[in-house]
Amino acid sequence: MGQVTEAYQTRVASGDFDADPAQATVLPELDRVAEAMKSAPSRNVFGRVLKRTPAFTAGVYLWGGVGRGKSMLMDLLHEVVGGEQSRRVHFHAFMQEVQGRLHETRKTQVDDALIPVAAEMSDGLRLLCLDEMQISDIADAMIVGRFFEQMLDAGVVVVTTSNLTPDDLYKDGLNRALFLPFIDLIKVRLSVIELASPRDYRQDRLEGEQVYFHPADASARAAVARLRDDFFGSRAGPLVLSVKGRKIEIPEFANGVARARFPDLCGLPLGPADYLAIADAVRVLILEEIPYFSSENANETRRFVTLIDALYEARVRLIATAANTPERLQIEGIGAFEFERTASRLREMQSAEWCRA
Repeated sequence: MGQVTEAYQTRVASGDFDADPAQATVLPELDRVAEAMKSAPSRNVFGRVLKRTPAFTAGVYLWGGVGRGKSMLMDLLHEVVGGEQSRRVHFHAFMQEVQGRLHETRKTQVDDALIPVAAEMSDGLRLLCLDEMQISDIADAMIVGRFFEQMLDAGVVVVTTSNLTPDDLYKDGLNRALFLPFIDLIKVRLSVIELASPRDYRQDRLEGEQVYFHPADASARAAVARLRDDFFGSRAGPLVLSVKGRKIEIPEFANGVARARFPDLCGLPLGPADYLAIADAVRVLILEEIPYFSSENANETRRFVTLIDALYEARVRLIATAANTPERLQIEGIGAFEFERTASRLREMQSAEWCRA
């Protein structure tokens, strides 16, 4: 029995996981990666093995629907391999780091900043676990292929999760033809596996749970903090989305679950495209401190209405703390009548029927 399979079965026996046949089909490939890592005592030795055997797949591209357990399986591998030479990071955060280092390195007038940056980030690294690969930024799309080719050639084993099959990455993106070699690289150098579980474990986790809390007092904050810890553990980090050249930051994100305060999303000059990008990127949104609405915060009201519309249409699950019930949030001002639809949607989004639809 492989190391990852053994760790998985231990968690099932302890009640931490439910046994899932679809997840079980992925375990042998993760066992293969763990065994290869164990038999390669140093990154340099592992790198030479890769170069002598081009057909060797350096890692895994695990894709499938949201909430199916992709991140959990990748985390098991990361825990099994362990050590300072293993790194686990969200894909967006990793690419932010890459772009930041490229920016600094270009100041040195080097001919090709990507080569020294890839070498620096590969140094001492044997396993790179990247969660939720999704390419939406043209700047990332134009460099990601060459960057990962450099890392793979340096002997780094890459395991990544995604909601998308490789062929759908950066779909309809600007200058996508220049991105296609990266898709080919994934297919050649990584084992592409679909996790086709019928269950959405993130939604199941909220079955029967209260998801709308009012007023937004200490009790509500404690309840949401409990849900937050259940979803995130200690892995949350910021999520930065690129929309028409602008950056939108959500303070906490992990495994498709985002957490933000009302001012983070509705106190800034965001528009429909921004909220659509957020709804596309997250499966569950924890939104805290929704206030009363009146003529004094009319701009924030309009943004909130647009945000709820985007979340509703994308069927994003909302966990919220608010000043009052949905029907009593809009106390006066222009748009009070129109807000009734938003209140109705907020009420509907709390129901178990909406969650299962």
